[in-house]
Amino acid sequence: MTDTIFSKIIRREIPADIVYEDDLCLAFRDIAPQAPVHILVIPKKPIPKLADATSEDHALMGHLLLKVKQVAEEAGLENGYRVVINTGVDGGQTVDHLHLHILGGRYMEWPPG
Repeated sequence: MTDTIFSKIIRREIPADIVYEDDLCLAFRDIAPQAPVHILVIPKKPIPKLADATSEDHALMGHLLLKVKQVAEEAGLENGYRVVINTGVDGGQTVDHLHLHILGGRYMEWPPG
């Protein structure tokens, strides 16, 4: 896996507005928010995209989803939120490091517009 901006954030080589961290993941505010609340949750393990996760990542994937829930609650998103994982070029993924977007703070219409 190539070194990414997220790897540099994990190593503290690039500053970020970190809202949560533990041994397995990191959550920080997106620098180009698409909603009033836009937080990224990333694993510290370098998994390029969701399609690259394996059965060995079973516990980590569950951990990430539970942390999304916790971070969303702490961000005050009691009216709801959207969780997005872009996977691969056609899925709109721009950083080759698995990341979960938490989007909230407004009504999230579908399709996005």
